[in-house]
Amino acid sequence: MSGGPLIVQSDKTLLLEVDHPDAQACRMAIAPFAELERSPEHVHTYRLTPLGLWNSRAAGHDAESVVDALIKFSRYPVPHALLVDVAETMDRYGRLQLLNDPVHGLVLRGLDRIVLIEVAKSKKLAGMLGSRIDDETIAVHGSERGRLKQALLKLGWPAEDLAGYVDGEAHEIELAQDGWTLRSYQQEAVDGFWAGGSGVVVLPCGAGKTLVGAAAMATAKATTLILVTNTVAGRQWKRELIARTSLTEDEIGEYSGERKEIRPVTIATYQVLTSRRGGAFTHLDLFGARDWGLVIYDEVHLLPAPIFRFTADLQARRRLGLTATLVREDGREGDVFSLIGPKRYDAPWKDIEAQGWIAPAECVEVRVTLTDAERMAYAVTDAENRYRVAATARTKLPVVKALVHRHPGEQVLVIGGFLDQLHELGDYLDAPIVEGSTTNKERERLFDAFRDGSLRTLVLSKVGNFSIDLPEAAVAIQVSGTFGSRQEEAQRLGRVLRPKGDGRQAHFYTVVSRDTIDTEYAAHRQRFLAEQGYAYTIVDADDVLGPPLPQVE
Repeated sequence: MSGGPLIVQSDKTLLLEVDHPDAQACRMAIAPFAELERSPEHVHTYRLTPLGLWNSRAAGHDAESVVDALIKFSRYPVPHALLVDVAETMDRYGRLQLLNDPVHGLVLRGLDRIVLIEVAKSKKLAGMLGSRIDDETIAVHGSERGRLKQALLKLGWPAEDLAGYVDGEAHEIELAQDGWTLRSYQQEAVDGFWAGGSGVVVLPCGAGKTLVGAAAMATAKATTLILVTNTVAGRQWKRELIARTSLTEDEIGEYSGERKEIRPVTIATYQVLTSRRGGAFTHLDLFGARDWGLVIYDEVHLLPAPIFRFTADLQARRRLGLTATLVREDGREGDVFSLIGPKRYDAPWKDIEAQGWIAPAECVEVRVTLTDAERMAYAVTDAENRYRVAATARTKLPVVKALVHRHPGEQVLVIGGFLDQLHELGDYLDAPIVEGSTTNKERERLFDAFRDGSLRTLVLSKVGNFSIDLPEAAVAIQVSGTFGSRQEEAQRLGRVLRPKGDGRQAHFYTVVSRDTIDTEYAAHRQRFLAEQGYAYTIVDADDVLGPPLPQVE
């Protein structure tokens, strides 16, 4: 018995004892290939998955290094069958390669001829492959590079894409040198992305993903298309690029519902690109409007399905995905892997916090007891509407007000998913609301007032889930959301993680209705953040917030 910190189990779970003296070294060794599932106080659970092992293989790690790490840190002998499975799973990556042949163009080459024969017979590849060139090589229709990678991944034979990239139209971009430099992890992220050509960088909210994008643009020195979640996020990108790079305002175009500018650097919203007229996507030709050298997908975990489809045609362009979490509630992580690229860099939230680049945060779930009338309304509601009834209970209103009062002088965001509830909260707290119908001009006015401190409390709808730069927000109170979405939970905590000028702690409250599905969804939502090391304290509204709160008439 080695006495190591890791227990490797035959079901492909890895249990890491957090308090062991070698725990940190072990975590660093297994992080490139094992997916963290749960991280409560004492034992963290990782899982070995094919996608995780292939991500690791794509990043340059081989099976030998994975096996060595498992054996080195394991407390007990590692199950032999698991080691064999790890080696064989990783060996599946790269037995097929996509290459650019000088004579035949795009080809699929099989380092294992029998695997090539196997996949070529699959109906899932129908129409993607051309004629057989020789025993090891089959021609590929040039437009099918992305879709072929998707299909091969689903067949369990992920192809190594060595077909290269076009440089695109050159455009000079330099990082500004006035008083700032890339943080070490940001530089590592850019280096990892550029070495691989395309892929995803995972960094916590507030850790400067935009700067990673800017540095990638300065490395590519080419025309760049940047896709963002909304117009406000796009304008934040523009401000950052003007401040941090040699780009001028005239070189950066906005392609949104309000403007249709195509410039050397063009920032477009997912919403306008996925808008339809007569059933057709009328703006997807933006992807071909210029000879783009780089395409950046902000918040890549939110990538809409139509953009996935078009991204399949962009395989000759360098592609950078930026996200705080690769969790997709629709399970399409494999599509991100095959169409944007493998994960090239991932930094745990708590590591960035320990370096002082994001604020420490206290997470508290506040449980409220519904009135008898509210409990009855919940009991007689049909199943599909129960979450709404529980999440929007009016008993939450005084709890939210009491939480706001607990933090006098702090900048507070109140976030929810149901507009009628948010309007009620806005009236109750005498605070303005930003929702989907709020004009971009009004949003920016309210955000500016919040940033300069003249507005202390702001109520946000789902627009608060996306890239909004409100660095002094120190308190977030969520009252309802998109069912059990882990993505949304991470994004909402991210709204308060920008480091504060005085180093103070952030506070993240979730107000839930006891004995309802609201509590169940809250537990599911918290999973991703628990994996990152954030512990939720559960408190009772009455006990923590003073004497019994008045009922809302």
